[in-house]
Amino acid sequence: MPPRADAPPADTTVRRFAPAQRWAHRATALLMGVCVATAACLYVPQLAQLAGRRALVVTLHQWSGLLLPVPVLAAAVSRAFRADLARLNRFGPHDRVWLRAALRRDRPPASRPAGKFNAGQKLYAAWIAGATLVMLGTGLLMWFTHLTPLVWRTAATFVHDWLALTVGIVLAGHVGMALADPEARRGLRTGSVRREWAEREHPLWRP
Repeated sequence: MPPRADAPPADTTVRRFAPAQRWAHRATALLMGVCVATAACLYVPQLAQLAGRRALVVTLHQWSGLLLPVPVLAAAVSRAFRADLARLNRFGPHDRVWLRAALRRDRPPASRPAGKFNAGQKLYAAWIAGATLVMLGTGLLMWFTHLTPLVWRTAATFVHDWLALTVGIVLAGHVGMALADPEARRGLRTGSVRREWAEREHPLWRP
């Protein structure tokens, strides 16, 4: 297969993601997209009328939510994926510098030191992982109504609905930032990024 027209020369790129990371991200994005879309159809009357077949929408929402952890668990067999999870779970002094610079809206890349993942990406990964687990737990309480008392189901519904709204907002911000960085998208699409971009945006990363 000939190389893509927008692919940079091999000697100017560095390997950023192995297939396991890329496919886990794609599968998680697909399942999350189905969750968000079906949730919107369940709670927005205009979308509910357009979608119709509420029982099918509910089933899609339930199973896409239940399957959300599967891509991460499946990709955990990859050593590269586990290494990235360790990087995402480890905060260092440079991450505090990055966050302070981000809060001050400092633009120069030199003011935002980062390893393979910057502090913003680490916080997002931690938050979305925790939110997914909470959504899964509260969703199961709402699904199997005969297993818990009414007060538990009421509380679970409240948490699930409001956290879903928050997840939608955070995901919109995540997508917006991805659209603003074509090189980051190329890394997830092809596995490689330009060396110049890596040295500028992630100067502490040693591929």
